[in-house]
Amino acid sequence: MFDRCIYFNTTALARQLDRVWTAAFQPFGLTPPQGFMLRAVLARPGLLQSELADELKIARATATRGLDGLEARGLIVRTKSTGDKRESLITPTAEAIAIKDALNAASGAVTQRLQGVFGDQVFAGFVEQAKAIAAKLE
Repeated sequence: MFDRCIYFNTTALARQLDRVWTAAFQPFGLTPPQGFMLRAVLARPGLLQSELADELKIARATATRGLDGLEARGLIVRTKSTGDKRESLITPTAEAIAIKDALNAASGAVTQRLQGVFGDQVFAGFVEQAKAIAAKLE
């Protein structure tokens, strides 16, 4: 019935991938959105909250909620930007920096596992197609 439905099939895939990423980030006490958010902050300490939202392709309110959780866990600190008082600079704490390598390794292991399941070409092609489709819908 839904064989040709992009919504149904991408949502089904998203649920399966969510289970995989949940297991990967569970040892850190993070949800997949929190894990990816923290990885972005660790990669670019001091980025603005709006830059983080843009990078993750999420609404600013969604970024705020995710950052609230990371801040409550003591993994990030937000400070007001000197340029725009409505903006916050996000920096990782020492606790976050301490788990950076393990967090990236867990994420890398999932990526390698998925590449092994699909094959490198199919995996890379799918990621590129997904990005291209998303860009067209913006």
